Amino acid sequence: METKYIFVTGGVVSSLGKGIISASLACLLKARGFRVTIQKFDPYINIDPGTLNPYEHGECYVTVDGHEADLDLGHYERFTNVETTRANNVTSGRVFQNVIDKERRGDYLGKTVQIVPHITDEIKRNVKRLGATGDYDFIITEIGGTVGDIESLPFLEAVRQLRWELGSESLCVHLTYVPYLKAAKELKTKPTQHSVKQLQQVGIQPDLLVLRTEHDIPAGMRMKIAQFCNVAPDAVFQSIDCPSIYEVPVMMSEQHLDEVVLRKMNVDYRDNDLEMGPWMRFLDKMHSARETVKIGLVGKYVQLQDAYKSISEALLHAATYCDRRLDLRYINSEELTADNVDSQLGGLNGVVIAPGFGQRGIEGKFIALKWCREHDMPTFGICLGMQCMVIEYARNVLGLEGANSTEMDPATRHNVIDLMEEQKSVHNMGGTMRLGAYKCRLRPDSIAARAYGATEVSERHRHRFEFNHNYRTLFEQGGMACVGENPATHLVEVVEIPDRRWMVGTQYHPEYNSTVLRPNPLFMSFMKAAIDTPVAGK
Repeated sequence: METKYIFVTGGVVSSLGKGIISASLACLLKARGFRVTIQKFDPYINIDPGTLNPYEHGECYVTVDGHEADLDLGHYERFTNVETTRANNVTSGRVFQNVIDKERRGDYLGKTVQIVPHITDEIKRNVKRLGATGDYDFIITEIGGTVGDIESLPFLEAVRQLRWELGSESLCVHLTYVPYLKAAKELKTKPTQHSVKQLQQVGIQPDLLVLRTEHDIPAGMRMKIAQFCNVAPDAVFQSIDCPSIYEVPVMMSEQHLDEVVLRKMNVDYRDNDLEMGPWMRFLDKMHSARETVKIGLVGKYVQLQDAYKSISEALLHAATYCDRRLDLRYINSEELTADNVDSQLGGLNGVVIAPGFGQRGIEGKFIALKWCREHDMPTFGICLGMQCMVIEYARNVLGLEGANSTEMDPATRHNVIDLMEEQKSVHNMGGTMRLGAYKCRLRPDSIAARAYGATEVSERHRHRFEFNHNYRTLFEQGGMACVGENPATHLVEVVEIPDRRWMVGTQYHPEYNSTVLRPNPLFMSFMKAAIDTPVAGK
């Protein structure tokens, strides 16, 4: 089967959920046995979101090959179990940089470099890059931003050209918003009509419409939208608010979204039955859970929950498979003090110390870790959270006064967290980062090894500073076990405190590897420990 391309665009307002609709469609196609992947094109000029404040775009997701990507790629993987790479996320910045590099090399033979055809050709090359591998039946391409945004125009022009070139091998799904005016007690279709008109003005006729709404849209109103927008009546779908994003694929399946897509692309799917059994079993578990598990997430970006999206989803996956409802409490580490820590953490079943960069909020994490260690609270430190676990232990158990990371205090007497020697001469911020999947060898008798059921695993990293190997013996003798290391460099990857119920820190980010159908084993182990532990501090 020749690779087919599905483009997903959005209109009226941003944050409608193009990523969730793209992931849901991919989930349904994959459940029919097709090979599917999704890519995201972001119109901002940043090369990638690696240097963006999480309040700008939420968390920075990391692919297996070390690309810092948009958080939607996390949704893609969680919905499909298909790993993404740098080819799955391209920004305007990367497109422009590639074109400028080619111009400097003389690749354009002295031609005037323009948006059309040079920028649009580069976008088209990236769209087709995954399809050229022959590994996929469908490539779903989500175009970030909103129709009408000036920065999205080159991407939409590239889509227009591709629609013409690919013909029936391509299709466009347009997501819009149907608002409800409370005063008039009416749903309004005019914003959708204008959005489609804007898309038509740039030369793209959508094949399907998905209408985001908080209220049910009557069949007659959907017919009206179809007539005004030149779309078949059976190709207008509603995406009404759901209690969970994981219900969206089922809602779309009930409206036959995947069948309409396949029919419009001339794909015979009669021998490809929809197999959603495992997905439905997850939803059944999520809905049937009666008991609650309370987990505290200590971090400095808690005002925007998307800043820790992969962690919150990994905790939800684990809680669901442990037959519990997740009650996730976001705790601002900047506001955590010795005076209020008991009221903040008391009554929880477990605590996650979040990753991050920089000094802000760090002392609150130390306070939380000390309290958790002293109250034997199941505690999971991730990346910077693991480093904070090491620093707190050094200060309060090993007696290393002023111990710190050189990220926080370059002049610290006890640099228990530090850059590797070869990193210290690199001045490009990206050049010192350890990004992507690395192997980790685990001590056989460790909590981590028992959780994974293996002594060698591969997990993704996003950090610059490391456990200082010079202190390893001191920590081991003092009661903190370094149970995981990189087999090539011997860098410490996992630490545990054996005399606590469950106190584990990982230099890597296991949350990136948690999906609906394959929860991460370490999160499962943490969740089981949290459930089995009496509530502390109350």
